[in-house]
Amino acid sequence: MQLTPRYLSTNKAIVIADLANNITEYRPVYQRNLQVYKGIDNVLTFEIQNPDQKPLSILNTYTPKFVAFDENKNLVVEHDGVILETSTPSRKGQFTVTVTENDLLDLKSQYLSYNIHLIKTADLSKVLTYANTHYNAHGVIFLSSEAFPGPATTYTVKTFQESGVGTAIFNSEVVTADPAKNGNSAIHTAAFYSTDFEGIVAIDATLDNTVTTGSKWGEVATLTLDNPTQPQYVNFNGVFSHLRARYQNKVSGTIDQVLIKN
Repeated sequence: MQLTPRYLSTNKAIVIADLANNITEYRPVYQRNLQVYKGIDNVLTFEIQNPDQKPLSILNTYTPKFVAFDENKNLVVEHDGVILETSTPSRKGQFTVTVTENDLLDLKSQYLSYNIHLIKTADLSKVLTYANTHYNAHGVIFLSSEAFPGPATTYTVKTFQESGVGTAIFNSEVVTADPAKNGNSAIHTAAFYSTDFEGIVAIDATLDNTVTTGSKWGEVATLTLDNPTQPQYVNFNGVFSHLRARYQNKVSGTIDQVLIKN
């Protein structure tokens, strides 16, 4: 039997704050990047220290504020820190920030930048903290999707064009069928959202690596809709290069969108 250890550890970082005009003697070369994961709540622990690497008390005097920005400098996370320090004293200068699963839901894997400042309880003034004593204010967080990759991408098609004048056959834009991902047991799902629609809807597939006007398409799934009040779906199997939706013999109504998941 092979024994593989796993480590349960606190994700802790040091934050520098000059709250008493200290003379700087300790100069860390760098602060390590933090790492958080999509699909789960991430608890980050910080400790406020002075420039001489000694913890500073923030109990009842400051409220920590945490903000994080994506690679385009858009604010994506903002939370108050939860102070761990007690009057005993214990865990002096420490607080936690929980970056929730929901905070990261719509973000791709990337490097985020973060800042922490303190709000003084007495007058609500702000005190900027630093990642190191070289006065670099921002730290770096790598957002990873490796632990919980999440659901497969859902492709949405909404635009249909008639295949020829007077044919009454309307084809959608083309989406990938993700052939490399699915393997030989590939299952696909297409959901049709319609309004008062009566007619035939279908999914076509092609094996062509590049779609052109001369690409050969084959029907792989079909449904007859009779003014449904709920989205209608169809499952089908196969390894294809690209997919498209189609409707024909329309009596009335519209196809609002088609969602395709490979």
